[in-house]
Amino acid sequence: MGAQEQGAEATSGRWLVMPRTLVFVLHDDAVLMMKRAPHRRVFPNQYNGLGGHLERGESPAAGALREVREESGLKVNSLRLRSIHNIDTGAQTGILLFVYTAISAGRAVRCDGDEGKLEWIPRERLGALDLVDDLPGLLPRLLTMRNDDPPLNVHVSYDETDRVVMRYDDEA
Repeated sequence: MGAQEQGAEATSGRWLVMPRTLVFVLHDDAVLMMKRAPHRRVFPNQYNGLGGHLERGESPAAGALREVREESGLKVNSLRLRSIHNIDTGAQTGILLFVYTAISAGRAVRCDGDEGKLEWIPRERLGALDLVDDLPGLLPRLLTMRNDDPPLNVHVSYDETDRVVMRYDDEA
């Protein structure tokens, strides 16, 4: 089947998504988190992992590794896909988020961008942070997954009060 036979141009009436990655880098008992800068449009002053949009021509894993390098300077190993999120914000276009964990051999990070401040947070302190809305429910699951566990499949939406609603396929 050739490129023209894939049906990619048949977008009328279809749900379209932007692909993004999110990575939680681990070292010993700590997780590398970014406190987003106050001037950022998305998640200002909140803690999240590292990540961003996929670029044309790269796989989700390659995009995740690129984002970690760009945002922290770290070269990580043991990259594992932990969950895939179909995020419906009510807009015409949604987000398809590939969430990974990875291991870092050290904690020396570089943060020369305006994205936010990087911090190594002990796992037991994660719950005390102002985390992005979906992380309090997601992080405990991700951080206890075994290496051979299959990725979680999650549908994310928002209720009438704009609160995040997460449906995990394994809870159906």
